Amino acid sequence: MRAVTIQDKELVVEERPDPEPGTGELLVRVRAAGLNGADMLQRRGAYPAPPGSPPDIPGLELAGEVERIGPGVRRFGEGDRVMAVVGGGGQAELALVHERAAMPVPEGLDWPQAGGLPEAFTTAHDALFSQAGLGPGEHLLVHGAAGGVGTAAVQLGRAAGARVSATVRREELRPRVEELGARAIDPEGFGEQGPYDVILELVGASNLADNVRALAPWGRIAVIGVGGTGPVGEINLHMVMVRRARIHGSTLRDRSLEEKATAARRVEKQVLPLFDEGRLTVPIAATYPLDEVEQAYARFEAGGKLGKVVLLP
Repeated sequence: MRAVTIQDKELVVEERPDPEPGTGELLVRVRAAGLNGADMLQRRGAYPAPPGSPPDIPGLELAGEVERIGPGVRRFGEGDRVMAVVGGGGQAELALVHERAAMPVPEGLDWPQAGGLPEAFTTAHDALFSQAGLGPGEHLLVHGAAGGVGTAAVQLGRAAGARVSATVRREELRPRVEELGARAIDPEGFGEQGPYDVILELVGASNLADNVRALAPWGRIAVIGVGGTGPVGEINLHMVMVRRARIHGSTLRDRSLEEKATAARRVEKQVLPLFDEGRLTVPIAATYPLDEVEQAYARFEAGGKLGKVVLLP
């Protein structure tokens, strides 16, 4: 198979042996693989793949057809359309996925949308509902709402009956974010538009102090991204006490199979039916063939896009 590999922080497409599915595993012919911030970090040597995943083939999410199944697989068969969050290895023509982490692709989705769905919507759903407990009628603020996770969070908040505000730095992208169900605002002065019951932080520590000040009583801050302004900031603990606030952080990639399977089942039951009903979409900013992976990474890091950048092996 051909795969994207990381060699001395450079991206090289080269031939690799085809993976062999083990017990409970699917060998998937990858049709689309979404790019994520973790791929950029892994390329720079700052986010190594978890044990058991290919150490030098990036790719956290993929969609494709089951080519072969390993011993003990019961849920999927050859030819089924599946998608999944994986520890790595998604940016290749073939990849291994444990059947418990796999989800069926909704019928109405094309390959680019399916390849950009698993990480974005699983991350957003897990942070908003499993961890922050977002409920109907609450006020949700999504920072960095034009990206893959941000656009997913906006739509999921709207679908749950929350009132959604979204910070979007590029003015030209705000109308498109509003079409997804949010009131799009400038990041400067976002605190004045509160109070917020739940804040999804995708930008970094520069928002931390204003996030706390803008919380409603019993408000929750979910930190799932710091690539914009870094991880280190100051916080007023007295304000946290006064607000009875809760701040938590999360990553998805290095969770155990059991945790990933649980998150996948929740998305499968609570999110995928909304795609079948036409209530959710996966905005695609750009697609690239495997041989143009350098251009794809550059497009991802350039910013100014709405939604996902997806490789099509």
